[in-house]
Amino acid sequence: MNIKRVAACLAAAGLLVSFPVSAGSFSQAEKLRKLDIMLMVTGLRCRNTSDNFNREYGRFTAAHMSELNAAAATMKQEMTARYGAAGANRALDRVSTQMANQYGQGHPWLNCGQLKQVAGSLADMRGAEPLQAAADELLDARSHSLAWLR
Repeated sequence: MNIKRVAACLAAAGLLVSFPVSAGSFSQAEKLRKLDIMLMVTGLRCRNTSDNFNREYGRFTAAHMSELNAAAATMKQEMTARYGAAGANRALDRVSTQMANQYGQGHPWLNCGQLKQVAGSLADMRGAEPLQAAADELLDARSHSLAWLR
C-alpha cells in the first residue's frame, strides 16, 4: 500500500466505521500487515514532529521487504479462500482500511518518539520472528510492552 492510498484511507476515516480486532484473532500474515500499516500510518502522523520516523520506517520496509511481501501474498491467498477471487481484493481493501483507521489517531499507548525507536530497532533486526514478536506486543492492547524500545 503506498502513501497516497493510506492518505486516502485516512481521509475516508470519518466516513467509515472501524472495528478494531485484537491481534490474537489475526493470522501471522495479518499481524505483519497490520504492523506495517501501523508504522506507516503513525509515521504519517508523526512526520511534522521532532520525532519524524519516516527514515526509520523506510529502513524497516527495505530490511523486511521479503517478509512483508510474503505476508501480503499469504493474506491474498487467505482472502481468496474465504471470499473467492472476485471478493478477495475488496476484502483486502476493507481489512487494510480498518487497520489504517485504527491507527489514524495514533498508537494507543506509544508516542512518536517511542514509535521512532521501535521502527529503528525493527529495521536493524532480520527475519520474520522478530516481526511476529513485535506485532504480538505492539498490536495487542493488553500488552503495553515497551520491549521494542532501545
